[in-house]
Amino acid sequence: MTFTDTHIHLDGTEFDADRDEVVARAREAGVGRMFVPAIDLASVDTVLATCRRYPGYAYPMIGLHPEEVKEGWQGVLAEMKQMLQRSVMQPDACDTGSRFIAVGEVGIDYYWSREYEKEQLEVFEEQVRWSVEYGLPLMIHCRKGQNEMVKILRRYEKELPGGVFHCFTGNEKEAAELLSFDRFVLGVGGVLTFKKSHLPEVIPSIPADRIVIETDAPYMAPVPMRGKRNESAYARYVLERMAECYGMPCDELAAITEATVDRVFFK
Repeated sequence: MTFTDTHIHLDGTEFDADRDEVVARAREAGVGRMFVPAIDLASVDTVLATCRRYPGYAYPMIGLHPEEVKEGWQGVLAEMKQMLQRSVMQPDACDTGSRFIAVGEVGIDYYWSREYEKEQLEVFEEQVRWSVEYGLPLMIHCRKGQNEMVKILRRYEKELPGGVFHCFTGNEKEAAELLSFDRFVLGVGGVLTFKKSHLPEVIPSIPADRIVIETDAPYMAPVPMRGKRNESAYARYVLERMAECYGMPCDELAAITEATVDRVFFK
């Protein structure tokens, strides 16, 4: 049984001391691939270096995270777009670990502050246009901004190749609104295992082929590892809990999610 961790910050300093061991534990747990998002310009380099270290196993994404939208964002996007263009237009010149598989982590986040509210919308829409232009899926982060996010996505709905609504923790109504974008899926992680989570009641309303597994490691470790640094090996706890919610064997759900990952990212 193999499955994909579709969202891990493997390049983070939290893994500097034992990154090889983290990957080894993930492989042993059944994780067959890891997808690694960038969050700012500096992290593009660390993401690429990490993915080159594990070619054919760790795959990079490129994007400007909404919490990283600050003064000078125009220049950051210009540099990122050049990197993305080289990856897409000259794939033969890039090794496996250097080919971006998605635009991410991008989105809208008004949880802590609305200081850069207008700029976040501009940055997100620009990166949505990259998705359309280069035919790459989006890895979308959204907190306290679903209405604004949906409004932007509607403008490009017919052209968008698809993507993942990362870290979904919403209700059935919110899930239905997001899944109305028919080439998109929901990313579900450790919150599913939390004692007070309502997600176990929501999961059965989501078609099994419209959901993918993620950790968001090093954050949000699932039960029974809650409170510890998260890592890809712990994605198995998410898969097991999700299989319980669907009332199906883990290996069956793993196969369904793998087919979904291939459809979204490698079609």
